[in-house]
Amino acid sequence: MSEIIKAILLGIIEGFTEWLPISSTGHMILADEFIRLNMSDAFKEMFFVVVQLGAILAVVILYFQKLNPFSAQKTDEERKETLTLWLKVALACVPAGIVGVLFEDSIDAIFYNWQTVTITLILYGILFLIVERRNRTRSFRLHHFSELDIRTAFLIGLFQVLSLIPGTSRSGATILGAMLIGTSRAVAAEFSFFLAIPIMFGASFIKILKFGLAFSGMEALVLLAGMASAFIVSLLAIKFLMGYIRKHDFTLFGYYRIGLGLLVLLYFVLNQ
Repeated sequence: MSEIIKAILLGIIEGFTEWLPISSTGHMILADEFIRLNMSDAFKEMFFVVVQLGAILAVVILYFQKLNPFSAQKTDEERKETLTLWLKVALACVPAGIVGVLFEDSIDAIFYNWQTVTITLILYGILFLIVERRNRTRSFRLHHFSELDIRTAFLIGLFQVLSLIPGTSRSGATILGAMLIGTSRAVAAEFSFFLAIPIMFGASFIKILKFGLAFSGMEALVLLAGMASAFIVSLLAIKFLMGYIRKHDFTLFGYYRIGLGLLVLLYFVLNQ
């Protein structure tokens, strides 16, 4: 199979799973068993992070008006609200940013394995079921971004630190955390999207620096193909998720995580 076709398939998986609370890492570990890039280990390590830039671009485009504080279409008050939103995003990214920079390599060395991914997939799947069952008898206190204060944003950022453990899911950790402290599903999901922008840009920048900028022609094509497919699929995945949670909760994703965790467990136990 052509390496470019493999990159496109991996980008599709990344774009679909990055925004849904189902763990892109868990899917990538399984995908790597069947879609192995015939590239250097250093390139593959970089590829699996930097391919996320395509997914991030989808968020920037879909929410450009909401995230752009300099839009001529906004009033002074709306521009101020947008700048405040960015302040909340920046503050919420501080905990994961600090822990990631200091300990990412150690965390990956200890936890980047199918056993950890199996446990976190199932554990957070169960947590989604528990939280959503609790939500049936409770109402959310925050329904709009204007109600999301600095303290709440920072607390959500603390939950994002959990996503550094493979299989947790960055969106899963932040959405669960946000709902636990009273944030509605829609605000929790969108804030999770926005938190990804600085975190993923930062992680990609670090990986590119470590790898170096001397890409071969094939490496550049493979990376661009993966990013392009991740971008296109991310547009669809984000629209799907926001449409879905207007009428449903996250229970389905909880069951999906448990099922995927059991599948990962079964696959690796049978192939050891």
